[in-house]
Amino acid sequence: MLIGLAAKNAILIVEFAKEQFEKGKPLADAALEGARLRLRPILMTSFAFILGCVPLWTATGAGSVARQIMGTTVIGGMCAASALGIFFIPAIFYMVEKWSGADKERAAGSLPAEPAPAPGD
Repeated sequence: MLIGLAAKNAILIVEFAKEQFEKGKPLADAALEGARLRLRPILMTSFAFILGCVPLWTATGAGSVARQIMGTTVIGGMCAASALGIFFIPAIFYMVEKWSGADKERAAGSLPAEPAPAPGD
């Protein structure tokens, strides 16, 4: 579950950043805008998941040690995945796009710098 939620968050950040980049924003601004736009939904999902695991973390009774260990692992993993996703995914997006030459393609004219006007404008 942790890997699935972390991957979903990363995919959404990259999708929004790529969309901003294709609309003509500079690469660094697009990466930051993607992270900014997805920050609140990522935090809401993460906090809901973490709060849902608090009963595991505070379990008592028979078999409680196993539940507490699982709760600690899941809560810690979600906190780490959220922090890494928010701070590192935009940076990795920037590096990969930079190394792939996407910004050079835009400068050469194969990627549009500005979106085309809608019909009727």
